[in-house]
Formats: sequence, structure tokens, C-alpha cells
Amino acid sequence: MNIKINILRAILIILLIMLFMTIFNFSSQDGEESGSLSREVTNRVTKDIKSIQELEKNKKEKVLGEIEHVIRKIAHFSIYTLVGILMMSLMSTYDLKQIKRVGISFGVGVLYAISDEIHQSFTPDRTPLVSDVCIDSCGVIVGIIIVIILLKLVQKIKNDKLT
Repeated sequence: MNIKINILRAILIILLIMLFMTIFNFSSQDGEESGSLSREVTNRVTKDIKSIQELEKNKKEKVLGEIEHVIRKIAHFSIYTLVGILMMSLMSTYDLKQIKRVGISFGVGVLYAISDEIHQSFTPDRTPLVSDVCIDSCGVIVGIIIVIILLKLVQKIKNDKLT
């Protein structure tokens, strides 16, 4: 067996484990801790937006709450896009049909998203949401597509160099 492939697989597995641990840690935060982190990110993103900062307090809080909600959903999508990228990269190191690589990558991503929401149901002031599993699943799909496109581009470049 090719040692380079084994090293690549080991690196991808370690990165996936680290990413799953990060997701688990985020889901372990109680509602207050998670909310304050989201609010901190929202404040940093909006601190230089004059039209938001000049709103009266009640309107500003409402707008910031809406932005915070969007930021939370973008975070879900983004971290699961990375799950899709790492899973599909790992699966691409195996001699499998593309549909099987995609299926395994998607299956693992969705199963982890479901388990993550179940985990949140045991965390104080957190609520499991089917909509978050859907957002996470879309992120996984995008990650898978990114890897497929990148691998096709690499293959095309290799083929072009040979001709």
C-alpha cells in the first residue's frame, strides 16, 4: 500500500476528529454561553456599520438579533461544509465508485449533524432543530461538490500537461 496515501488518510482522519470535537464543544455550551459567543461575533461584524450603530436601542437590539440568527446559521453551514470537504477528501483516497464516495461522505456528515442536535437536547437552554440538520446537510453537500470540482480540475491540469 502506498505510504503517501496512508499518511494523507491519517491526516484527514485527525482533522475530522478535531473538527467533530470542535462541533461537540460548541454544542456543549449552554444557551447563555453560546448566545454570548454569537453576540460577540455579531458585535464585531457590525461595529463599523454606522447605520446599525446609530439606531435607537430597541431597534438596534432587534436588528442585531436578526443578524445574530443569520450568523449562527452561516456558522452551521460553514463548519459542515468543512465536514463535507474532509469526508469527501478522505473517501477520494479509496478506490470506490464516485456515488459511493458521495454517499458515505454525505451519510457521515448528516449522521453527525443529527447526533449534534440530539446532543444539544441534553444541554441547558439549547434546542435541537431539524432546520439546523437541514442547513448542516446543505453544508456537507457543498463541501462534497467543492472536492469533486477541485479533483476534476486537478485531473484536467494533469491531462493537459500530458498532451
